Amino acid sequence: MEHLPGKPVFCPQQPGSPSPGRSPPINLNRYATKKSLAEGLLDMSLFMSNAVQLKAVLDRGPSSYHYFALVTLLSISLLLQVVIGILLVVMALLNLNEVEKQLRLNQLNNAATALIFITVIINIFITAFGAHEIGLLAAETPL
Repeated sequence: MEHLPGKPVFCPQQPGSPSPGRSPPINLNRYATKKSLAEGLLDMSLFMSNAVQLKAVLDRGPSSYHYFALVTLLSISLLLQVVIGILLVVMALLNLNEVEKQLRLNQLNNAATALIFITVIINIFITAFGAHEIGLLAAETPL
């Protein structure tokens, strides 16, 4: 095949190599680290919210509505979030580009995802039991 002036030359691309005009392939290790960091920040936000709600429920005392259910659910949620945080730190320390670590990282990621799902369900029940209302009442009362 001869090359004509002014015409682009067709060069087949190797699998995984960037095409002209496209960005280079994604670095899976950086992607996983950023994803873990984002999950960690969201988990930190939920952790702070649950801690404030637990403090408000404890301040109201056992006479408050659904006290024992809320204390139990909030405590479980906080404990799960600590475990999730530890899993995310461990995952961030492992290199996804090392093939021998990929299976372990996949298992840790699946465990973290399952725990996050359980935490979300628990927090739905916390909201259903009215912890957000107790938290709002506690925020309105002067210290």
